[in-house]
Amino acid sequence: MDADALFDIVIPTIGRPSLARLLESLARGPGPLPGTIFLVDDRSDKRSPISQQEFPASLAGRIRVLSGRAAGPAAARNIGWRASQSPWIAFLDDDVVVYAHWRTRLAAELEHLPTRIGGTQGRVRVPLSADRRPTDWERNIKGLEQARWATADMAYRRAVLEAVGGFDERFPRAFREDADLALRVMARGYSLTQGRRGVLHPVRPADAWVSVRLQAGNADDALMRALHGKHWHTAGAASKGRRSRHFVITAAGVVALMSFALRVPRLICAPGLVWLAGTAEFAWARIRPGPRTAREVGVMLLTSVLIPPAATYHWLRGTAGTGKRHGRALTVPSKTRRRWGP
Repeated sequence: MDADALFDIVIPTIGRPSLARLLESLARGPGPLPGTIFLVDDRSDKRSPISQQEFPASLAGRIRVLSGRAAGPAAARNIGWRASQSPWIAFLDDDVVVYAHWRTRLAAELEHLPTRIGGTQGRVRVPLSADRRPTDWERNIKGLEQARWATADMAYRRAVLEAVGGFDERFPRAFREDADLALRVMARGYSLTQGRRGVLHPVRPADAWVSVRLQAGNADDALMRALHGKHWHTAGAASKGRRSRHFVITAAGVVALMSFALRVPRLICAPGLVWLAGTAEFAWARIRPGPRTAREVGVMLLTSVLIPPAATYHWLRGTAGTGKRHGRALTVPSKTRRRWGP
C-alpha cells in the first residue's frame, strides 16, 4: 500500500466470477499502481470469504477487503472511499475489464485536471455479437455506453466526496445512485469531465424475467424527482422512458378488469382495446430490433404484459415513500439485503 499514491480504487462486489477478470486486467499494463484497492464484500452471506490467494501477485499487497452491510452498491462504495487516504478515488464495478493503458491514462488525467473539476468518467464499451441482432437485455446493457457519470468507471476527488457526503444510500440498487451523486457534485459548483481511459463491460447472462425486475428502478426515479426536481432527467442526461404510456396501459387494463368483475360489459370494450393496442405496440417496439427468435419473441410478449403494471406500481410506491425518504441522511442503516441489480 502506498500512502502517497495519487489514487485508490474502490470495487464493491457481491462475489461475481467477473471480479477475478477485473483484477487481472488491473494487474496488466503500464502506469502507476493505486495506493490501495478496496474490495467491499457486500454479500449477505460471508461464510466463504474472498480469498486473497486468488489475487494477482502484483496487486496482492495493495488489496484490502472490507465488509459491506449487504445494503447495495451506494453503501458499499461509501465504506470503500471513506477508508481511503488518496486524493482521488476511482470507482469500478466488479463486472468490467479495464483496457491495457487504463492506469496510465487515469493517472495522466488526474495529474492535470484543474481544481474546479471534481470528477472524471471513463468510456464504457459493451461488446455485442456481430452475427445477430442484440436481444432486449443486450440492448439494455448497451445503453451504458451513453450513460453519464456511470460508476462502472468514475473517479472523484476525495475532498469532493467529503463535501457532498458521498453516495446517497437511499438508492438501494445499482441505478440512479451515480446520477444523484453527479448532480449534487455539480450543484456544489464543480464540473465533471470524460477522460480517454476506458473499460469493457461484457453482457452477463440474465433470465427471462430480468426486464420485469428492473422496473423497481422506477421507485428510484421517484426519489430523484423528489431530490432534484421534475427536470432532473435533463440535468442528468437520462431518458424518461415510457412511464406515462405504462401508466395509461395499466389504468386501461385495471378498468377493463374491474368492469369484467362487476359484469358491466359496456365498459369493457374501450379500455380493453386501449390496453391491447398499447401492449401490442410496446411488445413490437421490443421485438422489432431484436433477433426475433421464438424464445425472444415469447419472452417479449409475456414481459410486455407485465412491465407496464410493474413500472406503475414501483413509481407509485416510490412516490408514496419519498415523503419519508426525502429528508433523511445520506447514510441509512440497512436491516435487509438490498438489490444490486437484476
